[in-house]
Amino acid sequence: MDTNVTGPRAPRLLVVDDATIMRMRIAGIAREAGWEVVAEATNGREGLARYAEHRPDLVTLDIVMPELDGVETLRALRAADPNVRVVMVSAVDQRAKLRECFALGALDFVVKPFDKERLLTLFGKYAAVARDSSAAGPASAAGPASAAGPASAAAQPPVN
Repeated sequence: MDTNVTGPRAPRLLVVDDATIMRMRIAGIAREAGWEVVAEATNGREGLARYAEHRPDLVTLDIVMPELDGVETLRALRAADPNVRVVMVSAVDQRAKLRECFALGALDFVVKPFDKERLLTLFGKYAAVARDSSAAGPASAAGPASAAGPASAAAQPPVN
């Protein structure tokens, strides 16, 4: 499957995870899919600062982190920018937290350890959303997936 992104500007990603190896893996797969990784952060506080600085098209956000966890970071991101696109990442069984994240507007989730193909598919899907919203302007910045919730959740264990 060709997941490389073409067009005038590569979609931009912020990776927020306290585990260096996870940041490196997510960033590497994103680059392979044609994304520009504009920043990485090791906790929620850094993630908020990097988001304000770069305004990426998508944020991958770990749930369990020091200083400010993923749920609180998502809450703060949505308060600062209601159109922020966030995919939650978790290594542990966090069903209750994932439900809370979807209620706060998370688009999708990935369970660690993740499959490379799952991430390539996810980046391909959200690259199309980023292209569509940048072409249409700020009015469509939330993209079509934000109202529908986790469109690819069927590929993961059920949240219930």
